[in-house]
Amino acid sequence: MLIKNLIIPAMLLAVYPSVHADEGQWQPHQLPQLKAELKRIGITIPAEQLADLSKHPMSAIVSLAGCSASFVSPDGLVVTNHHCAYGAIQRNSTAEKNYIANGFLAKTRAEELPGGPTSHVYVTDKVENVTARVLEGLDKLSGRARHEAVESRIKTLIAECETDKSYRCSVPAFHRGAEYYRIRQMMIRDVRLVYAPAESIGNYGGDIDNYEWPRHTGDYSFLRAYVGKDGKPADPSPDNVPYKSKDFLVVSAEGLKNGDPILLAGYPGRTSRYKLPSEIRYARDLSYPQQVAEFQADLDTIDAATKGNEGNVVRYASVVKSINNRMKKTQGLLDGFARKDIAAIKDVQDADFRAWYAKQPGVSKSMLAELDAVIAADMALSDEEFAWNVATNSDLFKSARTLYRLALQRKKPDAERESGYQQRDVSFIKARLARLEQSYVGSVDQARYAAGLQRYAKLKAHPQGLDALLPVAADVPALYSASKLGDTATRLALMDKDVEAFTQSDDPCIKLAVKLNAVGQSLEDRRKEVDGNLEKVIPQYMGAVIAWKKSQGKPVYPDANSTLRVTYGTVAPYSPRDGVTKGPFTTVEGIVEKHTGKEPFNAPSALLQAVKGKRYGVFKDPVLGTVPVNFLSSADTTGGNSGSAIVNKRGELIGLNFDSTYESITKDWYFDPQITRAIHLDIRYMLWVMKEVDHADNLLQEMKIKYPKK
Repeated sequence: MLIKNLIIPAMLLAVYPSVHADEGQWQPHQLPQLKAELKRIGITIPAEQLADLSKHPMSAIVSLAGCSASFVSPDGLVVTNHHCAYGAIQRNSTAEKNYIANGFLAKTRAEELPGGPTSHVYVTDKVENVTARVLEGLDKLSGRARHEAVESRIKTLIAECETDKSYRCSVPAFHRGAEYYRIRQMMIRDVRLVYAPAESIGNYGGDIDNYEWPRHTGDYSFLRAYVGKDGKPADPSPDNVPYKSKDFLVVSAEGLKNGDPILLAGYPGRTSRYKLPSEIRYARDLSYPQQVAEFQADLDTIDAATKGNEGNVVRYASVVKSINNRMKKTQGLLDGFARKDIAAIKDVQDADFRAWYAKQPGVSKSMLAELDAVIAADMALSDEEFAWNVATNSDLFKSARTLYRLALQRKKPDAERESGYQQRDVSFIKARLARLEQSYVGSVDQARYAAGLQRYAKLKAHPQGLDALLPVAADVPALYSASKLGDTATRLALMDKDVEAFTQSDDPCIKLAVKLNAVGQSLEDRRKEVDGNLEKVIPQYMGAVIAWKKSQGKPVYPDANSTLRVTYGTVAPYSPRDGVTKGPFTTVEGIVEKHTGKEPFNAPSALLQAVKGKRYGVFKDPVLGTVPVNFLSSADTTGGNSGSAIVNKRGELIGLNFDSTYESITKDWYFDPQITRAIHLDIRYMLWVMKEVDHADNLLQEMKIKYPKK
């Protein structure tokens, strides 16, 4: 076992005042320890206030499950990115009424459109450290037994928290399993689309400009949260009323300038800054290249299968956008690894750490060897899991397997069911099955599955026993033509069926799901074994790493894990290479310069005319002499931070996070303060478009906007 001073949880939270980089995705309760840093950059909000989730501005920050957002009116109005609301926009679009291309604006509450069954707003109101309740007494357990013990305790903690059905609770791990926090969130289930600009504004530059700078994208949209008349979350209903948000952000059109401080609050997805050099090399040399190739092949298949049918193009627009975004980020990581040898940097750090560790009294002599072995097992299993995903690249098959697994799990007491199949999860399963109504076409899914099977055959790592059970690509058309799972009512009806209904079914897709279930279950059981071993050794490793970092005065914060975090920084340009400086602002004139009249550089004529007429109004920046569009900051962000509120030193909304520069993508693994920059929407551009282009006067009047003093 490690010596005590390496593993005491309190030691994980300490922060040294000598930190000067803008690195760190901090848990709110850590912010009082950052008083000196916040004061140094010019933040005037008391750190204790930022740590309190019931106080402004944190009480206005919400999650959309995969994106971040914030309340901007007392009537549940939520602002986020255009790409975060893309699913709701696509859901309500048809070839004839294309809100993706043309935008959408509800002038009245009655005109607001349903966000769909998977649209939720989560308001975090309570976070508590439950590490002892999760880990106490597990020292002698390892492998699957340890993992299942942890999962069982987490289920108990969640069940205690969800006695009030208005709330959704979770117990995520921090510091790779060294700590656990129970998080309670009010889950609002009736979410409606209020306003989204045309794609030629909200996604100006498209995938060409994705992760690039200079950028000129109006990546914003508005949703509204609705609840029952009693003020509690309720299923979507015409009788529901706007949620009376406890707090909301004042929108500031006063602007900002180079060097100004900013705070960013949201729900960053995943970072990997504490991973080992071997894990970096695995991602760089094997995992990421495979993923990029798979993304591109799947996109090519969808493109070929939807070509010439505008309705099918619209149905798959959200899917394509998501795959494209993941592909470009993964390719960007590869390019970043090629540009800067992060593995070599980590080699040096790892060697220094191991040398320091060897000198510490009372430490485990076998811990590092155990760590290396379990990491190797994790990577080997990941290869097989990737192959499984390629071999089952079918929404129809995934629906069948989900339904069969639900039937199997329902035979158990609720507390013993797998996470994701408990009673608390049934509404989410139903929502996913129903969501296919707007994003599924049989011929397209069939093409994706047949192509996936052909790609799977070329992979080296195959799950044991899977090959003999899979159909050949030539048999896929018959499987789809004979299956009834493409019908939403049929899928939903199967949610209530027992196991026998599946084992005796004649539906070929259900028969395939039953046949492959044992292989899939074997993979999951092996994953539990590997994860249990990881969960035992990695917290010991992290305790030592954190003690080592503290001894050097370096920042100590957990990797991002989709929980509420705060980061800070300043408006700042950067130099990607010698003699080149970029940022920190772009302006509406740049939109005109990029405009070609063809996608993705096809700015609306109303916008071009407003720029030509210099109708800048109160949104004109006194230094730039025009309306700013996007800006850069040194804030520490990652995926999931999309839609995060950017506030000024007083806590007023001045921007929305939506991207990073291409040179910054590797920050998920290694933070380089010299070139790491996040890309934000300047709120003045949003307000200007709302006023001059889309005439969203009703929303401008609803928000509390602080205009520049004349």
